[in-house]
Amino acid sequence: MSTFPTERTAIITGAVSERGIGRATASYLAAQGWSIGIIDLDDALCKAAAKELAAEHGVKAFGAGANVSDEGSVRAAIDAIEAELPQIVALANVAGVSSPVPYLELDAAEWDRVLNINLNGVHYATRRVAESMVKNRIGRIVNISSVSAQRGGGTFSKTPYSVAKAGVIGLTRATARELGEYDITVNAISPGPIDTDIMGGTLSEERKDELTKDLVVNRVGTTRDIAAAIAFLISEDAGYISGQTLNVDGGLYMH
Repeated sequence: MSTFPTERTAIITGAVSERGIGRATASYLAAQGWSIGIIDLDDALCKAAAKELAAEHGVKAFGAGANVSDEGSVRAAIDAIEAELPQIVALANVAGVSSPVPYLELDAAEWDRVLNINLNGVHYATRRVAESMVKNRIGRIVNISSVSAQRGGGTFSKTPYSVAKAGVIGLTRATARELGEYDITVNAISPGPIDTDIMGGTLSEERKDELTKDLVVNRVGTTRDIAAAIAFLISEDAGYISGQTLNVDGGLYMH
């Protein structure tokens, strides 16, 4: 079993939004003693979020702005984080966009936007972080897919979103296979309905009740539910789990 260094960094993409999975994950991991690297679109907001986390949890944190759909931008942000923080041990690819456009109204620009952010962005961050993890021969990568990929939509977001999130599962399995020899694990989490803005804004009680009808538990998910699952999969003890998709979806999709 490979052991983690005492000082270790987790990078989270898409971690600025107060109500998002990324921010919840950053807080959850900081509370566990991880140093935190934050990547999101706005550099100033990344730096502010990092400062807040550092003050609240007494950990090292650094934020760097990047557009995940631009490989050069992602690489530069990770370079900057690596220069400021301890060894990169974990990456959580959380950055994503929704897309409620019906298929018959879909144009090329919307298709490209969603695929570039939700799939290419995961690849760009993974590819850069893998270089450092391979050198150190330890790493944990967790990608956010969606139950939408497994059920072919049926959620707020439609076709390009489902396609990108299915691609994330394929990318997860292929990178798990190729990076395993370096003691790097790669897994995906497939959330069901979670109360975040990606669902089209704050969920009303009526909407929550409606969504809950499809679940085997009696509530929609919270960002903390996903943060806890990410924390488990990037933990030192999760080294024998790789190439898997963990559904955190209230029992919506059983497979």
